[in-house]
Amino acid sequence: MEVTGGGEYVVGCRLAIKTTFGEDIEGAVLAKQEGSSGPRQNLRFLKVNYVKDVMLLGQAEEQFELKNPYLDMTSLRNREEAAIRQAEAEAERFGVGVTQEAQDIFDALSKTLPVRWEKTAILVMNEVRVSHPYLPDDVIGGPPAANERVRKVLELERKRLHSRANG
Repeated sequence: MEVTGGGEYVVGCRLAIKTTFGEDIEGAVLAKQEGSSGPRQNLRFLKVNYVKDVMLLGQAEEQFELKNPYLDMTSLRNREEAAIRQAEAEAERFGVGVTQEAQDIFDALSKTLPVRWEKTAILVMNEVRVSHPYLPDDVIGGPPAANERVRKVLELERKRLHSRANG
C-alpha cells in the first residue's frame, strides 16, 4: 500500500483512498463517507488488504460526531456474510471461457430450471448436461423425461434468442 502525506491518521483526518478494485473514496478517519450528512450517516468499513493508496488531505473542517455510537456487530457480520454469499452466487452465474450466446442460453434456462456452470457445460437439475454448441442434440444425461424437458426448453429459448437478435 502506498501512503502519501505521511504521519499517523487520527480521528478527523481527511483521506483520499484508492481501493484494489479501483474505487476512489474520500472521507474522514472513523470511516465517515463523504456526502453523508444529517441524522443518517453512511459509515464505510474498509479492510486494509483492499486499500491500495492512501493520501492525507488534511484535517476535517467539521468535527465528526457519531450520532448513535452503538454498532450491532452481530448484525453487521450477518449482513457482511449475506452480501458475500450473494456476490458468490452471482459470480457463479457467469461462465468462464464461453461465448455471449452461451451465457444468454444459460441465463434463459436459469429462469425456469436450476442450472450451474460446470466448466463450459451447462448442468441442468444436477443431471442433464448441455455442451457446446448448446444445441438440442448436445443435451445428454439425466432421466429421459428431464432430458427431453431440457431439450424442449433449450430449443424454445434458442428460437427466442435468435428471433430477438434478428428483430
